[in-house]
Amino acid sequence: MPASRLWVVDVYGRVFSLSTAGQQWEQCRDAQMEFKRVTAAQQCCWGIACDNNVYLNVHASDLPIRYQEETYENQRWNPIGGFSDHLLPSDRWQWSDITGLKHQPLDSFELPSSSWEWEGDWYVDENFEGEPTEKEGWTYAIDFPAFYTKNKKMTSCVRRRRWLRYRRYKDMDTWAKIPSPQMETPDPFSDISCGGWEISEEPRGRLSLWAVSLLGKVWFRVGIYHHNPEGSMWEEVSVPGEVLQISCGPGDLVWAVLWEGQLIVRQGITRDCSKGTSWVEVESPSPDVGATHVAVGINTVWALTKDNKVWFRRGVDSHNPCGLGWISMVGEMITINVGLNDQVFAIGCEDRAVYFRQGVTTSELSGKTWKAISVPRDGDRSHSSASTNSLQSAGCFFSGEVRAHDSFISELISDREPAKTLREGGSAGPAVPEEEETLPSEGEVKALCADVAICPSQSGGPLDPQWSNVDLEEAQGQLAQTGAALDAADTSSLSSVATYTLAMEDPYGTDEHPLWAWVSGGGCSVDSHSHLNWFNSVNTSSLVGSVQSMSLSVTSAQTAAWRQQIFEQLTERTKREMDNFKHYEQAIEQSVWVKKGTMQWWRDWKPYKWIDVHFALEQFSGPEGNKDGILFIYYNFYEEKKYLHAFVNELTILVPVLNESKHTFAIYTPERTKQRFPIRLAAATELEMHDWLALLSVSCCHSRGIQGPPSKQAIWSITCKGDIFVSEPSPALEAMPYPTPCDQMFWRQVGGHLRMVECNTVGIVWGIGYDHTAWVYTGGYGGGFFQGLASSTDNIYTQTDVKSVYIYENQRWNPLEGFTNRGLPTDRYMWSDASGLHECTKTNMKPPSTQWTWVSDWAIDYSVSGGTDKEGWQYAADFPVFVFVFLRRKCKLTTTGPWQEIPPIALSDVTILPCTAQSNVDEVPLWAISNKGDVLCRLGVTALTPAGSSWLHVGTDQPFKSISIGAASQVWAIARDGSAFYRGSVSPQSPAGDCWYHIPSPSKQKLRQVSVGRTSVLTVDENGNLWYRQGVTPSYPQGSSWEHISNNVRKVSVGPLDQVWIIADKVQGSHSLSCGTVCHRLGVQPVEPKGILWDYGIGGGWDHITVRGNSMEPPRVRLPSLTDASAPAPRSPIPFRNMEVNSSAGDS
Repeated sequence: MPASRLWVVDVYGRVFSLSTAGQQWEQCRDAQMEFKRVTAAQQCCWGIACDNNVYLNVHASDLPIRYQEETYENQRWNPIGGFSDHLLPSDRWQWSDITGLKHQPLDSFELPSSSWEWEGDWYVDENFEGEPTEKEGWTYAIDFPAFYTKNKKMTSCVRRRRWLRYRRYKDMDTWAKIPSPQMETPDPFSDISCGGWEISEEPRGRLSLWAVSLLGKVWFRVGIYHHNPEGSMWEEVSVPGEVLQISCGPGDLVWAVLWEGQLIVRQGITRDCSKGTSWVEVESPSPDVGATHVAVGINTVWALTKDNKVWFRRGVDSHNPCGLGWISMVGEMITINVGLNDQVFAIGCEDRAVYFRQGVTTSELSGKTWKAISVPRDGDRSHSSASTNSLQSAGCFFSGEVRAHDSFISELISDREPAKTLREGGSAGPAVPEEEETLPSEGEVKALCADVAICPSQSGGPLDPQWSNVDLEEAQGQLAQTGAALDAADTSSLSSVATYTLAMEDPYGTDEHPLWAWVSGGGCSVDSHSHLNWFNSVNTSSLVGSVQSMSLSVTSAQTAAWRQQIFEQLTERTKREMDNFKHYEQAIEQSVWVKKGTMQWWRDWKPYKWIDVHFALEQFSGPEGNKDGILFIYYNFYEEKKYLHAFVNELTILVPVLNESKHTFAIYTPERTKQRFPIRLAAATELEMHDWLALLSVSCCHSRGIQGPPSKQAIWSITCKGDIFVSEPSPALEAMPYPTPCDQMFWRQVGGHLRMVECNTVGIVWGIGYDHTAWVYTGGYGGGFFQGLASSTDNIYTQTDVKSVYIYENQRWNPLEGFTNRGLPTDRYMWSDASGLHECTKTNMKPPSTQWTWVSDWAIDYSVSGGTDKEGWQYAADFPVFVFVFLRRKCKLTTTGPWQEIPPIALSDVTILPCTAQSNVDEVPLWAISNKGDVLCRLGVTALTPAGSSWLHVGTDQPFKSISIGAASQVWAIARDGSAFYRGSVSPQSPAGDCWYHIPSPSKQKLRQVSVGRTSVLTVDENGNLWYRQGVTPSYPQGSSWEHISNNVRKVSVGPLDQVWIIADKVQGSHSLSCGTVCHRLGVQPVEPKGILWDYGIGGGWDHITVRGNSMEPPRVRLPSLTDASAPAPRSPIPFRNMEVNSSAGDS
């Protein structure tokens, strides 16, 4: 999970943030500004400053905020002068928007505020629906408005072209003032809250910002999204009374507190109405004491009353935003806030510390206990540097400068008097449950304070920082009784004022325990699996120093003598235990080990069904240490006992299989790979299945002599389930005319869960999850259900992934009732999957497996291809394409594997330069595409630092979806409209290149994916056709034309030696067609770069493969001469099931 931030404001108006991966508060830039309140989201933070203006702090990112301005130039043809600017009176403007109704000359566009800047001047867009236009970018039509084409015809009477210009938001990581005309907001704001980003994913980065003015009015900021982070304007929202405070959650929850103490809830908030429609009043938690503060999340509401009591609202969700009732919670707080994942943060009433609510989960939203966040601030003096001089310096600072400040600090100091009373009663801070830590009693405090004062005079040691803020009036009496020799001026400075030790350069001071006034967790992502370092403020410098001093005390001579002694002892032990018994014969030449169990086996002949079987693995090891084994499956057939067997060294892959009712896995051998019909077994529990998979995988690796992490040449693949597999290629894999068949390749599983993976020869491997999170391979192996010897002990990390599960609501129209959920008997289910063949309702739909857990409720998906109406419906004439609405629910998987996350930009595609074995590249080029279509170049990627250092944004005129880099830094990309582009002038000196060249797509085809090798460029279009780019040379890298190779192709990967591997659909097996099959193109040579035929490998159920790390040159085979009688007879070529060029990859 990427690091996120918790935002706070101290009593002096300074804003600090704390990273979930950090251990100290970091003060924001513009330290001279003072704020009243802040409200945070993951991408930005809003605040109300002491000058009553609203400010925005957009977090810096490698991905800039760019907005595309566009206008259209229109012309009409006349017989005299041809096309000109002279239009008819009924025509549109010469310069207009796309509809022609709005006048938009080039000089009418202005920057929204001083936070924006122009990237360049206006230029003509020469791309039209994925195809390049003529040089001037004109498109032609018969009349306005009409259907436009890029080709000029005899009937073309009008034409237009699009002009583009980009502006960039420049004020990143700094507070930018939001322009607000006086007429919009006549009175200043007193409270502000942002949220609503989960209401809809479109437009991108959409936010809801609510504010409360000093007069109790409520305002809503309109038009906040990614390309317009400042919003457009403020709109007033009517309220039933004067509002004191407001809170907005990530979804559709908005609560507010009235001055009288009542609570109101906003209703009617939808995707199309972010402001809602009406207010509903909710009773105060306490009838006698009104509410003063409210905080809402996704499914939770917390409130504070005037007596600082904490209350939790039960039964709150999107269907019942008002909840069911109040529950009193332990603790006394002055402010409270709900962050992401319904995590709760608060500020204590007595000590003004920030508290975190532990134990908050989706099943227990109220949590378990409060725990104080105890970390230092940047700039605070180190505890270990304190000495007896700190007493004198404290007296110096407080003797005059503190009294010179205004009454604000005095009020803070007076606020601590009640805390003193509480300490005398034996407690401090907010009321907490009994299991939490409490401060010592009065006598303990006195004794410890006395020790703090006496210790420096006796030993010169530092003060105990734990008690540096304790009121020391009693300690002074102790000092007088014990005769401590301290200066009167110094001891007089150790009063309650001394709790705020001030530095000369800081006008407010740096106290050991800061006082916080406001907290916002809207941008802080914490869950039950998060590891936080917020609660350990113990200074470890003394411990590190002691360890260093111990290591320095051991001399090199002592180390050498110690090593010599250990070596002599080991030698003596070896002689005693091994060498003295060499003359004995070995008692056992080989060992046999058997594991048995019961499973279910899918009988692969009629009648097909699951039957109970006994399963056994027999392993044996020879005298030389070689290991092998046999699998046995014992079953009954007409009361006759029979068995199947398979040698472990013949197994090629073990694959977990998705099955709703059983814990199933498949076992492949070369013969069963050809048949597309593996041995399918089902275990009783998921744990038992994982145990067998781990055991069988280790046995297969031992029998083949494979151990440790994958090699740099490994071929990586991913199944449709997200499981990761690697195969170690043999040198003969690409050899001709006798290559190693694909069905004999052995694949082993690697822990983790990914959607795609990319590698290169130097061992750099990146992956992308279903939630678009980027991961880098750490060099380990195992993880997941691999434990013990099957997994490395280091380089294994926790990995999470989130994917969406879809179901479809179908309806049919009838003349009487319109659209209803009553269909014809031949129709699909009214709640179904995408195919309509299986019934899938909201209640019976389960996550993909027990490893997945739901993390959201069902919601309508409006971002489907083709668009929807306001209710999410799509329409058609009849099934299978019919009236339906997409419902989406997210589920989350947590596993382990040799992967580390690369925050914070979400990616959809990544490519790494496929270096050859002889190449020597210091920094490896790596390109990627964000999930929003932005092109990025990763800097600092090396074999030692595979994660790189930072992103470099590469500008484009439209969003992209696929990218690939080949030899000589050839960068090809596919835009979302299906057009192809080539990036020019990419080199180590210019890693981002200079410009994009538009490459025409194959006729009437929209491309989907591209892969570039040493000299080959191959693409896959939306219809599954595989295309080869002809004419690619070093002098003309764009090539000349496209040539069709095959169809039924899902993905393609071109290696560093121009090897071609694909994922093919509709491959014929012994029983049915197989989708998602790994195929290898044979006969690829410099004279025949398109290859000759296909060799089918493992499948189906595969979704991705990459061979961009395999740069092993095939061995050169000398064909026997016909005149050489001594030469052996040639082998018969392997009978591949193949196809000719331009035939289908799915044909047999």
